[in-house]
Amino acid sequence: MPRVAICAPSRNLTHEDAARVLALAEEFPGVELQFHPQCFLSEGHFAGSDKARCDALVECANDPAFDAVWYARGGYGAARVAQDALARLDHAAQDKLFLGYSDAGILLGGLYRARIGHPIHAPMPTDIRRDGGEAAVRRTLAYLSGDRSGIELNDDGHPRAAFNLMTLAMLCGTPMMPGLAGHVILVEEVAEYLYAVDRLFFHLTAHLGGIAGLRLGRVSAVPENDAPFGHTAEEIARHWCARHAIPFLGAADIGHDIANRIVPFGLAGQD
Repeated sequence: MPRVAICAPSRNLTHEDAARVLALAEEFPGVELQFHPQCFLSEGHFAGSDKARCDALVECANDPAFDAVWYARGGYGAARVAQDALARLDHAAQDKLFLGYSDAGILLGGLYRARIGHPIHAPMPTDIRRDGGEAAVRRTLAYLSGDRSGIELNDDGHPRAAFNLMTLAMLCGTPMMPGLAGHVILVEEVAEYLYAVDRLFFHLTAHLGGIAGLRLGRVSAVPENDAPFGHTAEEIARHWCARHAIPFLGAADIGHDIANRIVPFGLAGQD
């Protein structure tokens, strides 16, 4: 029976969120969830202080009783604790699954760089708040129970990694940025102006030399600018990929929505 520890390196959950996720988990008798008390802390924007968030992450990752660590929620915060937390991980973290997306990509990228555990882009407990979000949460619960039908399908045999566009752009040039040469990179974005998406691609593609290609997930909830930007998200991605001789490989089935699919980092089947 997979035992899954849930912590919140960024923002918090409510007890009501957790109760709804635990109720869904009853449909998957092979999966046991345990929410760390830190998930429910609140200090300003964050799920507790930097120390509390770091300590909870380390406690969950280093506890040999758990097989996986599932990040409760995105929203900025993981960057403030990720480097310190990863430095404290021990052998018990080595074979764990680490699941999340959005801001959790900071941790997934750092883990992948350090070759610790098995990072996986996947829906999080907070998705229960979305209209129809039970489907997203079930997708991860099913994956944890051994069902691989929720994996993003367009696997061409290259190792893969999936990130929020802003998150990956912010990783570039930091000690947490993994080596991605030879990988197909999937990116998605939410709630950014198209000019900001263009700016992010300007920065990101300059750091992705040697990748096998880029695929674009959904760019959703785009705010309306005072003047139309004049280029779609796909046109933006194609422009900057062409500038840096990166193959643009089309659409990816990921995004900040209930259809967000699962992408294990590396080669399929290595998790």
